[in-house]
Amino acid sequence: MSSRTSPGRWWSRSVGTAVPGSVAAVAGRLFGPGLVGVVGAAGVLLVTLVDPEQPGHYPVCPTLALTGVYCPGCGGLRALHALTHGEPGLALHRNPVVVLALPFVVWGYLAWVRRRALDRTATWLPSPALTSSLVALLAVFTVLRNLPGFTWLAP
Repeated sequence: MSSRTSPGRWWSRSVGTAVPGSVAAVAGRLFGPGLVGVVGAAGVLLVTLVDPEQPGHYPVCPTLALTGVYCPGCGGLRALHALTHGEPGLALHRNPVVVLALPFVVWGYLAWVRRRALDRTATWLPSPALTSSLVALLAVFTVLRNLPGFTWLAP
């Protein structure tokens, strides 16, 4: 008889595994979403405290610096700053796409946290048609905000 045990049996006996509904198991599953939440909250706090309107606080958008063209994200930090200071009109002026996308981003994050807490896999993935539509919307927004007649879309 061999004294050698299989790696799977050795691991589960010596280290142990968390019981699937235990606090340790849930905490382990929520590590990734928690880390993303902390980093996201820190980023929002930074943008709230450090005004993007003041030069030198944030790097220049690489697309704008290299091409002179506003990308779909240009003005996003200023929009977030305006939102956190209770100025939704100014935020919409800075970047309407970022402002309109924020509720969906928050919803997606909360859905991710819930799925991980309940140990469920992703149940929804965007269809190719939805993905194509979003890409087309961003492309149209990018073109329009760089045309002379649509300066109200520029940040």
